[in-house]
Amino acid sequence: MSGVFAGGLALADQSPPEELVVAPVSAHEDVLRVEHLAKSFGQVTALRDVSMHLKKGEVLGLLGDNGAGKSTLVKTICGFQKQDSGQMWLHGQPYEPKSVQHARELGVDVVYQDLALIDELSVYQNMFLCREERYSRLPFLNGAKMKREARKVLNDIGIRLPRLDVPVARLSGGQRQSIAVARGVYSNADILLLDEPLAAMGAKEGAMILELIARLKQEGNLSIIMILHNYVHVLESCDRVNMIVDGAIALDKPTAETSVLELNEIVVEQYRRARQAAQVQEVA
Repeated sequence: MSGVFAGGLALADQSPPEELVVAPVSAHEDVLRVEHLAKSFGQVTALRDVSMHLKKGEVLGLLGDNGAGKSTLVKTICGFQKQDSGQMWLHGQPYEPKSVQHARELGVDVVYQDLALIDELSVYQNMFLCREERYSRLPFLNGAKMKREARKVLNDIGIRLPRLDVPVARLSGGQRQSIAVARGVYSNADILLLDEPLAAMGAKEGAMILELIARLKQEGNLSIIMILHNYVHVLESCDRVNMIVDGAIALDKPTAETSVLELNEIVVEQYRRARQAAQVQEVA
């Protein structure tokens, strides 16, 4: 029987009023759903036709070659830029973030490669950057409260730092990345977007971040999308993998059902097609 769903009931041969926007039927199962997203910058097409979804507590690995559209997709989801076409749904409702701050208020936070930390500020000051706690009746920052809450959040997610009043410039790359992730967790985000969280890190520091992500995944409260390049890390840390090829999702599989070999074959096939297209163009 054909029809649309409203309030969980099937209404045969009826259409919603024009002013009512109804999410895709399966969207109620997902915390985030993206449908046919496209984005171009002049003559360059970054996203051609991206459809994807994210479930509560899921860690989704986002793969793709340089220029495939990974960062553009993340920037669109977090409200940094607006898509040219397509729709997004958050908890089954239309999602149109007007800015990064607006997306954060709706429960979607992002950690970029550069971490957006201020080297001269301390750990707890960076944790509360643009979210500072103040005394209720005095125009002063409540440093003691911020330190106390920062310590609790860091301890809760397994980050052990001896001092919170040292400048973050003195910390290792892994510790800095952990603070950036912890700040997203503290913001009560439902969805955390991580843009290459292991970039330029050594094995020990990378292991620290992967352990943190595993702990967050085990708690099951936070949904995470991670841009990664190391296929082994994806298979070890993520529940599911999406690969972007030429601005569209070319693979969507649980990590248990794919392999490094399959992921490599997709990239090699993409390279072969691009090379053949270039050769045909040269002949023409």
